Amino acid sequence: MTSIRELHQKLVKKECSAVEITAEVLKTIESLEPKVKSFLAITGDRAMDSAKQVDAKIAAGEEIGLLAGIPIGIKDNMCTKGIPTTCGSRILESFVPSYESTITGKLLQEGAIMIGKTNLDEFAMGSSTETSGFHLTANPWDLSRVPGGSSGGSAAAVAAGECIVALGSDTGGSIRQPASFCGVVGLKPTYGLVSRFGLVAFASSLDQIGPFANSIEDAAILLGAIAGYDAKDSTSLKVEIPDYTQFLKTDLSGLRVGIINETFGEGLNPEVGDAVKAAIAKLEELGATVKEISCPRFRYGLPVYYIIAPSEASANLARYDAVRYGLREDADNLVSMYTKTRAHGFGAEVKRRIMLGTYALSAGYYDAYYLKAQKVRTLIKQDFEAAFEEVDVLACPTSPITAFKAGEKVDDPLNMYLTDLMTIPVNLAGLPGLSLPCGFDGEGLPIGLQLIGNVLREDLLFHVGYAYEQATDWHTKKPSL
Repeated sequence: MTSIRELHQKLVKKECSAVEITAEVLKTIESLEPKVKSFLAITGDRAMDSAKQVDAKIAAGEEIGLLAGIPIGIKDNMCTKGIPTTCGSRILESFVPSYESTITGKLLQEGAIMIGKTNLDEFAMGSSTETSGFHLTANPWDLSRVPGGSSGGSAAAVAAGECIVALGSDTGGSIRQPASFCGVVGLKPTYGLVSRFGLVAFASSLDQIGPFANSIEDAAILLGAIAGYDAKDSTSLKVEIPDYTQFLKTDLSGLRVGIINETFGEGLNPEVGDAVKAAIAKLEELGATVKEISCPRFRYGLPVYYIIAPSEASANLARYDAVRYGLREDADNLVSMYTKTRAHGFGAEVKRRIMLGTYALSAGYYDAYYLKAQKVRTLIKQDFEAAFEEVDVLACPTSPITAFKAGEKVDDPLNMYLTDLMTIPVNLAGLPGLSLPCGFDGEGLPIGLQLIGNVLREDLLFHVGYAYEQATDWHTKKPSL
């Protein structure tokens, strides 16, 4: 797949047009989408109109940004004005936003071409994209397997070449885990670095938008375009956004990489462990100093997350009341209308998390569950803070396993939740995390290396990730659909 910078140079030199690039991507989608099913909606006409506008600017001699004319997939939980935003849920099947999310608005201003809205687990609740209310998405490496979740549609679209880059959201690993399963690059930024205005809320203290790409450089370019302060988001950080591409260097001399001890052991697929250890050894070859680091409360991330995230989801999803927007089932009275609408509109996983969260927040249980979980969350954050006094970047597997068969875990929620074991603590601490390809298992399925940085140290993640990427060829491998 051609990179953003290569396409930009071709556009500027008039070796090809934005219309031609867009048409080629739409042709790929037409060919592969019946197999992969990455998208919930294809915005072909709008994409071609946007491409014509970019070509007109070039013809007029105007300067264009790096993302102008670049086809991009948008996870369908980001509001797009005039285009349905369903969150993969039947309850929002007919919802068409009257406003643009801050992030999609930024991309439109840059001249990026929105090619379509990608599939996801319903309201971003899931780890396999199997809870979508509309259809399953397949993993391009093996169509019988899941692409991960909840941003599985975006990851699969990038891996299959159905777009150049894509946006996802990450609440407990929903960018990094599917990036690992699909063999692409995925970044969950520092909490607050990217505006959440117009992102349909799942768990507000954990959600964060980030990029999917085929290379570290493309991810760096896309993050630079979407990061920045937004007055419409009260959690947005007022920080200067650097040019992340300036940190793409191959020399790791002087950098300290910590291996998180708690991520290697029981439950880790041996092939995943071996690939990640080999990747860390490669970082050492490139000049980094490697040492083992303990984050003793890391293993408590999963139970803490499944109290905090459902609690916030319970509060956020209370707005779907059949009155203001979305699905409405006819009933004799208000309570029956609420009940029937939610019973028919929400899927099993969403209902499960609402019930878990409502219970954890209920009188008599708040202190025992939610408050205690928040205290342990603080301890997890303190473990990371202590670790970053000794090292610059932490390394571990992105997921303990590779992509599993569709239907294999759908009836075993606890087993499904374990696939996010390595990613959840990063969200709880508000840190940036990057997943990049580092190998394949015996069945030819991608394996991901996760790099974790301190707050606002995306620059270091890109530096280390780029050095590893340039020293290996894993990122050049593509599925043969």
